Amino acid sequence: MADAAREELSALAAIFCGPDEWEVLSRSGTEGTVFRILTKAEGLMGADVLLELVFHLPVNYPSCLPGISVHSEHLTRAQSVTVKEKLLKQAENLLSEPMVHELVLWIQQNLRHVLNQPETGSGSEKCTSATGMTVDDGLWLTLLHLDHMRAKTKYIKTIEKWASDLKLTGKLMFVGKIILILLQGDRSNIKEYLLLQKTSKVDVDSSGKKCKEKMISVLFETKVQTEHKRFLAFEVKEYSSLDALQKEFETAGLKKLFSEFVLGLVK
Repeated sequence: MADAAREELSALAAIFCGPDEWEVLSRSGTEGTVFRILTKAEGLMGADVLLELVFHLPVNYPSCLPGISVHSEHLTRAQSVTVKEKLLKQAENLLSEPMVHELVLWIQQNLRHVLNQPETGSGSEKCTSATGMTVDDGLWLTLLHLDHMRAKTKYIKTIEKWASDLKLTGKLMFVGKIILILLQGDRSNIKEYLLLQKTSKVDVDSSGKKCKEKMISVLFETKVQTEHKRFLAFEVKEYSSLDALQKEFETAGLKKLFSEFVLGLVK
């Protein structure tokens, strides 16, 4: 990560220093940094709208646009997508310089105007490289492992809704105590799914309080290959045995994936 980006992160942590205003979600030398900012902006009726903005800064940021995810209980899904698209459009004007604080200030000042415009909600998200070329990642496949589900019924409905909203197909699979999520779709939408999974209160803890998912791991991700099955929908399925799950993977052209990543989960 560039020195300018590191300095920006330090500045943001100092600016958003109130309760729950700032949280670093992950840091990686290869994937970059993901963090959350909680802020308020004036909505359509003049009342404050609480916004949760999640930014993913790739390792080559600010030469590349950040990934942005927008969540709010006061906005519809389509409105959240529209806000994200307007932020990305604004970010294009700030390319090659640290921009997160500028983007937060911009949405604080312009949310009401953005919500007054027709919703576009195309959900497209491309990354502009240092050379100015756009990169479309195409169809990707990701395998996730969940440690447990306490509020299972609600958790499943949430996952199904996210998959539907983000146009992702695949399977939520249960066999014994093993829980796997196989996602197929646009890479940017899969990344947004992961942000939702890590930043939303999707389960309950041992005392019954709502909590975020802290025990999810990405087992594998790749661009969809010729031998891989194209999933037409997102399904929830329980398997009677590990053999049955293995057959599912083999049918989908994922035999190697099963042997390398799933068998190791069996205790």
